[in-house]
Amino acid sequence: MNWNYDACISIFKREISLLEKLSLVQDSVHQAVMAREWTDFDWKIAEINQLGEEFALLDKERVQIFDALKEKCTPQMRIQDDKEPSFYSMAMNLPTDECRELSELFRLLKMDTLKFKIQNETFTSYLNEVKNITAAWLEAVFPSQGGRLYTMKGHQVSGEPQSMILNHRV
Repeated sequence: MNWNYDACISIFKREISLLEKLSLVQDSVHQAVMAREWTDFDWKIAEINQLGEEFALLDKERVQIFDALKEKCTPQMRIQDDKEPSFYSMAMNLPTDECRELSELFRLLKMDTLKFKIQNETFTSYLNEVKNITAAWLEAVFPSQGGRLYTMKGHQVSGEPQSMILNHRV
């Protein structure tokens, strides 16, 4: 693939747009979990997975574009202390307007990625904490079961259940 400024701009903008969509869907999943609203939950998770796959494909294109930009760089820039040149050092070889626009979009992409990662880690931490509290509660309430869970028919649940609904029957 040859270096193409317009293609790089397009990829950056599409990745930023996908990250924004991912963040919105992930936030709706987080809100649904907090409100215990399980309708459409599987659909939301499927949407996150689909958007993630789209992002992965775009990221492969971005890597190819970066490789083409790397080839455009001077030989001295290609290898610096056995490290890949940074995007910013490669962009410095471009005309000023192109360098400025690419750097701004790249910085925005990095910030959105970091925001999404933090949002994801926070949500995962919350889910892990809820899981630990629930396990401790079950151990305290039903110490004779030794932390084992059973189905409504009395069969032991193997492994860790993916989701649990506490049900009260009269």
